[in-house]
Amino acid sequence: MKSLGTFVLSLLLLIPLSGEVKKPSKAQPEPYRFTMVKEVPRSSVKNQARTGTCWDFATLSFLEAELMRAGKGELDLSEMFVVRRVYPAKAELYVRRHGDSPFGPGGQAHDVINTIKRYGIVPEEVYDGLKIGEKRHNHGELEAVLQGMLQGIVKRPGGKVTPLWKEAFEKVLDIYLGAEPKEFAYQGKSYTPESFLKERVPLNLDDYIEITSYSLAPFYSKVRLEFPDNWAGGEYYNLPIDELERVMDYALENGYTFAWDGDVSERDFAARNQGYAVVPKVDWEDKSQAEREAPVTEPVVEKEITQEMRQVTFDNQTTTDDHLMHITGLAKDQKGAKFYQTKNSWGVDGKYKGYLYMSAPYVRLKTIAIMINKSALPSDIAKKLSF
Repeated sequence: MKSLGTFVLSLLLLIPLSGEVKKPSKAQPEPYRFTMVKEVPRSSVKNQARTGTCWDFATLSFLEAELMRAGKGELDLSEMFVVRRVYPAKAELYVRRHGDSPFGPGGQAHDVINTIKRYGIVPEEVYDGLKIGEKRHNHGELEAVLQGMLQGIVKRPGGKVTPLWKEAFEKVLDIYLGAEPKEFAYQGKSYTPESFLKERVPLNLDDYIEITSYSLAPFYSKVRLEFPDNWAGGEYYNLPIDELERVMDYALENGYTFAWDGDVSERDFAARNQGYAVVPKVDWEDKSQAEREAPVTEPVVEKEITQEMRQVTFDNQTTTDDHLMHITGLAKDQKGAKFYQTKNSWGVDGKYKGYLYMSAPYVRLKTIAIMINKSALPSDIAKKLSF
């Protein structure tokens, strides 16, 4: 118990010289309050931790949702099985091109589809890629070792590149991630990765397409987007941005989700602390000091995003290929503005326990591409793309 003197002193500290008692400051109102309009079933939030494998986590989350939509139940598919098989393909291209090819942890949604088609897939409990008792992935040392190996190999220190480097590369992956399972038991039955894909993941992988929206190529044709993480040279169907937005909305309204690739480097991508991403009408550089310091207490007025703005930000590289996530629903804020419910792969920390809400203007401006089931396309757009 506090002494009487301490109690009196505490009271005196609340009384300013004017004699008025200070009132506790009121908490700032929530700037955004979201109401779900459409929410599609999906699997639980995962954590890519200290890896650059968002492309893998987002795409497998998307495929897990596709299985649920098809009535096949919820599966937890192994992200690291895909990573384990993508690295050798990426390394071979790097060596074949004398080091003139991107090599690193990044990738695209089509890397997952291509890998699963070739090698199959396994459940997370069979292959988690954790070798030394760690609870979370950390690929920093692995990436440094692999990069160092390849940089040495392309220098041809022995006068030529021998076939032994591939074996050595595979051994490093086995040491850090574990040897890929050739046969395994799951729920009382024996599988190979190929048979598990066929029996437990009965999706037509040819149904999955990627769509972008840039005026650098004719609309309704395919275009190859040039950025480092598209190391495999994947091609994307090109739609006007109004039609791409319509595809996204139509898909969600009809029970489909999609993988989203875009830019999250913006100041107003406040995923962890505020849980939203917006494109304010007034740029940060154009705000006064007072405007910058003022707390956000209500939804901000956002820019109207045009096709031309998308192309400008892509060309000047203020829209870059930063991160892949999984869009799972439609929401609205307290003023009725449209937002996209987005499942991230940074664990369940943050305001919305692993989710965030991206505004329609943010999605219109900062989307690089999406992967979607072509069955989710509106009929007129499917016809334009010759489906």
